[in-house]
Amino acid sequence: MTAHDDPGVAQETPDVAEMFTEGFWNERYGTRHSLWSGNPNRNLVSEVSGLPAGEALDVGCGEGADSIWLADRDWRVTGVDISTVALGRAAGHAAQARPEIAGRITWEQVDIFSWDPGADRYDLVSVHYLHPPSAQRAPLVRRLAASVRPGGTLLIAGHHPSDLQTTIPRPALPDLFFTGDDIAALLDPGDWDIVTNKASGREATDPEGRVVTIHDAVIRARRHG
Repeated sequence: MTAHDDPGVAQETPDVAEMFTEGFWNERYGTRHSLWSGNPNRNLVSEVSGLPAGEALDVGCGEGADSIWLADRDWRVTGVDISTVALGRAAGHAAQARPEIAGRITWEQVDIFSWDPGADRYDLVSVHYLHPPSAQRAPLVRRLAASVRPGGTLLIAGHHPSDLQTTIPRPALPDLFFTGDDIAALLDPGDWDIVTNKASGREATDPEGRVVTIHDAVIRARRHG
């Protein structure tokens, strides 16, 4: 689940170790011409629109919609993903936009579980629909949080555990889901202010055509400084 997960697509329960490999995601991207909508994540738009532009890190950038949206608003963006197929598409989409947008984005293939983004590098670190097991989530969140500059923002959004009780297909792996409180507990309150912590509801259509409400866990935190 690195990138923008589509609630309308049925989800099988894959082997967890395979879910975070380049081969898994290259194969999944290869099944469709476009895996995601091409629109920026709604939580990114609502939480970041009022922030001053600076240096941003888009983690699990997928086909690039969030990075392009940020670059169009004068952010200088590093978009990272494990999938070379996704990154190729992202670069192509950026090239189709205005030249100055593509010029503000750097694309990098990384394995986020071994990659060190560096300390105090970004004014915004944005992570959407990235769902590692909790044992890997904790060190990853702390490492990404450390890469936020003083005064900067960490934004994390993902599928809320309550979605497992809906008729929208989700992997039957409860440990992959999280709440805002789960993420907040990983941040030192002496270093961070929690700006947003909510379960944001939205409508989706299940495989039987029924409209249901699903929820994103959304947390935005500002680093002291």
